Amino acid sequence: MHHVSDEGRIPLLFFLVGFIAGFVFIRFSVRMIRAQVSWWPGNVTPGGHHVHHVVFGVVAMLVSGIAMITVYVDGTQTTGAALAAFFGVGAALVLDEFALIFYLEDVYWAEQGRTSVDAVFVAVAATVMLLFGLKPLEFFDVAGFRDDPSVAVRSIIVVLAALNLLLAAIVLAKGKIWTGLAGLFFLPLLVIGAIRIGRPGSPWARWRYTRRPRRMEKALRRERNLRRPVVRAKIWMQDAIAGTPDVAHVRAAAEDELDRIVVPAPAPGESRPDREPVGAG
Repeated sequence: MHHVSDEGRIPLLFFLVGFIAGFVFIRFSVRMIRAQVSWWPGNVTPGGHHVHHVVFGVVAMLVSGIAMITVYVDGTQTTGAALAAFFGVGAALVLDEFALIFYLEDVYWAEQGRTSVDAVFVAVAATVMLLFGLKPLEFFDVAGFRDDPSVAVRSIIVVLAALNLLLAAIVLAKGKIWTGLAGLFFLPLLVIGAIRIGRPGSPWARWRYTRRPRRMEKALRRERNLRRPVVRAKIWMQDAIAGTPDVAHVRAAAEDELDRIVVPAPAPGESRPDREPVGAG
């Protein structure tokens, strides 16, 4: 805590606290709404129109963001921390419906809705790394390289930053969210992620592998091999909570889930399959 305070990261810490609190609250809220419990308020539906909580998140971020800019020069750290926490709550409400923004469809309870959870985990992980003093592009900061004011050094930094972001974009397009995030703080991971084959359902596979069946087959095979232990661990945990885990059931359920989620991306121009109906969000 002293390290965080000394480095002036208290507002960032309060942002993280507000973000986590906002996410936990809204997930609890939507589950109560979906369960239709009588003691919990329902959706906000003025005039019969469902207002998604992403709207409230955008408003909260706008208000707190403008307030932070307003008090930037003469505001206290306490004020900054309070506004940062409010901004974190708003950011949580927005990212909890990231899938709705990304797909432009209400997929909150559908398979695609898990994208929102991924976005939240990425935001938390990035904030934690920043809180502990890690910085993007720090790999290039050798012997005060960034502090050199010369035009040549500044130009090199801009070029390196652009290349770093380009590699990150490629890695994310290949569906490797965590590699792309960690790679922003450690360049070799981005290089490895950009070179290795993409996930079969990723945009990169949609653009590059649909006319290369061998490449797509390799991506599918690699995805199944890598995802299998992760899926088994998840199902084992679910069984451990619900009852005594059964090895045969875990293996069978894992294979069923892999058959459902590990599929090749459709070729560019093909329509997406119909979404399943969703509940309150």
